[in-house]
Amino acid sequence: MNKIYPSADAALDGLLEDGLLIAAGGFGLCGIPERLLDAVRDSGVKNLTFASNNAGIDNEGIGKLLRTKQVAKMISSYVGENKEFERQFLSGELEVEFCPQGTLAERMRAGGAGIPGFYTRTGVGTQVAEGKEVKQFRGEDYILEEGIFADLSLVKAWKADETGNVVFRKTARNFNVPAATCGKVCVVEVEEIVPTGSLDPDGIHLPGVFVQRLVLGAPYDKKIEFTTTRERETA
Repeated sequence: MNKIYPSADAALDGLLEDGLLIAAGGFGLCGIPERLLDAVRDSGVKNLTFASNNAGIDNEGIGKLLRTKQVAKMISSYVGENKEFERQFLSGELEVEFCPQGTLAERMRAGGAGIPGFYTRTGVGTQVAEGKEVKQFRGEDYILEEGIFADLSLVKAWKADETGNVVFRKTARNFNVPAATCGKVCVVEVEEIVPTGSLDPDGIHLPGVFVQRLVLGAPYDKKIEFTTTRERETA
């Protein structure tokens, strides 16, 4: 089975429709599936729900789809760097489900493991717990959180072999792994595709069984959210 597609558009062919729940990897601007997100934007699908740690920034990542009004709901933990997100949320144009960062990662992981829900102490006694079932374990309150079962997973990786075994690099590993596993179909864009058998089996972060489609996204420009500089010290 050939998993390699010639472009992001081709890799998403037949997968996109209005109203999808999409799990997208990335942490800030690190490890975001930018080629695939561009292809989603260009397809024109709308009324999308994204489960993602953050929504990119105004003109990067999911922020591009917010600009085109293709996103109806965000399930996120950190959204503080996106002014368009803020504007749409405050005006009632965008539905937002805030979720603590660790809980969001576990909700994705649970979905990938086929677990419909789990109990956690995170958020007990806060707005996060509103409307959720509370149960006591060992005399402590826990709230029920549901696993995320996405229609589609979009992730970005460092390397993959031709069968879809994937290696992430550093911070990009945080949300890309759980996001990849919780979707019915997982599409991965990578910086490099190498021959099968050339990756160390002990270094595989995401087994190829979770990956249905691959696309080579390189070359990439390294994008930085904030640039802080100081004067060079003279000798």
